[in-house]
Amino acid sequence: MKKIAIISLLLFVSSFGFAQNEEMMDVVVLMKAQYNRTELCRKADCCASRAERRDYVVKELKAYTEASQYELEAILNELEQQELVSSIHSLWSANALYFSATESVVASLSGRNDIEYIGPITRYQLTSEVEAARTTSATHEITPNITQVNADQVWALGYTGAGVVVGVVDSGVNYNHLDLADHLWDGGEAFPHHGYDIVNDDDDPMDDKGHGTHVAGIVCGDGTSGSQTGVAPDATLMCVKTTAADGFGGAVNIAGGMEWAVEHGCDLINLSQGMAGAGVADKEIFRRTCTAILDAGIVALVCAGNEGNSFLQMAYPIPDNVRVPASCPPPYLDPDQLVNPGALSCVVAVGAVNYNDAAADFTSQGPVTWQNTEFGDYAYNPGIGLIRPDVCAPGINIKSLDYNNISGYTTMDGTSQATPCVAGIVALMLQKNPELTPAQICQILEETSVKLTSNKSNITGVGRVDALAAVNAVTEWNDVIETVKHQAHIFPNPSTDEFTIECEGMRRIEVFSMDGRLVKSLQTESPVHQLVGLMNGTFLVKITTVDGVIVKKVVKL
Repeated sequence: MKKIAIISLLLFVSSFGFAQNEEMMDVVVLMKAQYNRTELCRKADCCASRAERRDYVVKELKAYTEASQYELEAILNELEQQELVSSIHSLWSANALYFSATESVVASLSGRNDIEYIGPITRYQLTSEVEAARTTSATHEITPNITQVNADQVWALGYTGAGVVVGVVDSGVNYNHLDLADHLWDGGEAFPHHGYDIVNDDDDPMDDKGHGTHVAGIVCGDGTSGSQTGVAPDATLMCVKTTAADGFGGAVNIAGGMEWAVEHGCDLINLSQGMAGAGVADKEIFRRTCTAILDAGIVALVCAGNEGNSFLQMAYPIPDNVRVPASCPPPYLDPDQLVNPGALSCVVAVGAVNYNDAAADFTSQGPVTWQNTEFGDYAYNPGIGLIRPDVCAPGINIKSLDYNNISGYTTMDGTSQATPCVAGIVALMLQKNPELTPAQICQILEETSVKLTSNKSNITGVGRVDALAAVNAVTEWNDVIETVKHQAHIFPNPSTDEFTIECEGMRRIEVFSMDGRLVKSLQTESPVHQLVGLMNGTFLVKITTVDGVIVKKVVKL
């Protein structure tokens, strides 16, 4: 049946008679169809690890998107043969496409009932004048933003971000800089330059703006050239370029960069970019993308923006002062948000403070709203909207890496500089426990921050992040899992109700959440026990027997 439909559509295309001399325009399409999140997440919860969950969700969403876009892509491919369409790209995270096409093609496609939106791609300035670079020199120090958040004290505990892949989605990275060169993501023969350039669609994400190299240095610059700039100096850096040399880019570039990083195995995303004054379609692209990335189990640290001072606020008034996608909701709702709750996404939004923990005058201010989009939540009037940002970090006079040479340094101001500080802290947390979920990461960051206001603020969030407190709040994975091997059976697993545990010599049963929190503990000497009362989720069951310990994973649906 599908083949017949495609043949009919292609016959229609070939008979339409599009003009061959029209100018091409860059357009984006949002498909109407959206995946069943409840069903996808139910199955993803059965995955044995966060990495397996990420791979499973990516695979499923790519398959869903391919099926959803099958007929439309067949038409576009035929039109491409006629030179009426070019550069077709699909976004599996948003069920969207973008391409170049003639105006008559766009007009003809706009009537399709499987398309939610079709329109021109808007380019935005993704970096601001606030972030202008000021060259400085190496002074063989640990930069003060690191000591302000106590990251150096975390290094003394043995956590430096080793083994954690951070996807820096930005203007590219000078991957030859000596402070980065020995801990770059290995992309093999396919990606020899440690990432990808979404803008130019090639494998070389070299920085031609300077912004991304500076951001990367705050995440993981290791001080080889003299100044220790990175919060997580041993984290692995994945470089994804989404901004052109002029500092401009579109929603499709950034969303494509985020999903590329997830698809290729990042553990978290740093996005020190965003769009001020974004239109509804661009907002919806990002909200869809950030929801899919949450479902894949990945957190994104995103800058709130630099439109907070009074002059720019006239141009971007609240509730549109925070840049997109920092305006997307967090993976965890703070108690102060529960008076006006809504759906979640992967975004932890970051504002900027100075070295005295006072808010930077440029840091963008919430609240935001999603009531006039397809999501329809976080009403602003009446209501408080969605509180943004979630946390803040040092963002004034921040020293990091210069992209113009392989050993230089420069300083910048901006929420772009505050955000990688938080990303570095998350890398430290994930080294200690690689199975932390986005919700757990967000909650820990919020609950351990230095409180700057009595309630969650629309300027500084819950407060300024504290790396030492955050890492100390993480339960080490090895403290939960013990490797003694014994025989035990738990069934059914997954279960929608209760679990039956069969094991000879049982003495104690303990149930832990995936972040190591004890949720149930009981004594028993029976070889059979019914485990009841668990909330939905994934848990570790630790069974202490007369001659050892057994750990099993269970999923409650």
